Amino acid sequence: MPTPTPVTIGEHEVGAGAKPFVIAEVSGNHNGSLERALEIVDAIADSGAQAVKLQTYTADTITIDSDGPNFRIRGDHDLWGGRTLYDLYTEAHTPWEWHEPIFARARERGLTPFSSPFDPTAVELLESLGAQAYKIASAEVVDLPLIRLVASTGKPMIISSGMATIGEIDAALNAARDGGCKEMVLLACTASYPALPEDARLQSIPTLQSAFNIPIGLSDHTKGIGVSVAAVALGAVAIEKHVTLKRADGGVDSDFSLEPDELAALVTETDAARLAVGPAKFGPTAAEQDTLKVRRSLYVVEDVRAGDPVTRENVRSIRPSGGLATDLIDTVLGRTFAGDVSRGTPLTWDLI
Repeated sequence: MPTPTPVTIGEHEVGAGAKPFVIAEVSGNHNGSLERALEIVDAIADSGAQAVKLQTYTADTITIDSDGPNFRIRGDHDLWGGRTLYDLYTEAHTPWEWHEPIFARARERGLTPFSSPFDPTAVELLESLGAQAYKIASAEVVDLPLIRLVASTGKPMIISSGMATIGEIDAALNAARDGGCKEMVLLACTASYPALPEDARLQSIPTLQSAFNIPIGLSDHTKGIGVSVAAVALGAVAIEKHVTLKRADGGVDSDFSLEPDELAALVTETDAARLAVGPAKFGPTAAEQDTLKVRRSLYVVEDVRAGDPVTRENVRSIRPSGGLATDLIDTVLGRTFAGDVSRGTPLTWDLI
């Protein structure tokens, strides 16, 4: 399978061989407070993640105020049951006037800030702020005109594929190319909130890479970091996770969001997974040389005199290495020592 060409987002290379590109999603976890949003940005920077992401919409740009059945979330939904879309998005949206101070704080802290736009006015706002990349949310992967518009900025695009068929993914990527996008990252995703690990279908990651030959990542809505770490082991080069200060503070997305210490663990453990996945190779590595020296071998374990027979009492299989192979014990038993040998001497053929 060919290795996809890496993508550059801000100062970061996103692709095989690079540290996983960790995108921390603020979403509605600001809980209506700009100060809290800025605290989340600071926590993300302290974690070692590379990017912070917003969602740029208002309730009126993403839906309409309607109480019709199509506009209401099913009543038994774990997090948002019975709410209208308009009500949910009114609570969760990030006010447009907050974008500039959030972007500024992110840049001060060395993060790459970007966002998911949901309509042309959002793209206009984000362009005015110098966004260095754009994210297409899973539900918008079928909005090909929006994808073409975002692509016309010439910025790298990260496209989530939750719910999408292979045909819909292909159409979205083609729309991005047609619009002028040269660099794309495709995210495997399960668009349920929270998502269950058994629904993650992580084997889709190598399949998507094979099908489209672009960098593949994961937008992960499961709880914890285990699924994300596994995704990197299967080839994911970018991980997106929601982040909050404390889940106990509540909020529309808090249930499946990471706290700062968990985000820091995600950064560490996904990079460990990247480093651990190497080619199949057997035999001692350079790092194993010290341990190789303590492999078991045959040693003389009692002082012996010339002519003494080799017995199980005076020759044993012990650590370290240096003596004859342990499987030769039956071959040497009953032979005699050629000379005096001190306890702790590795048994070699010249001694018997």
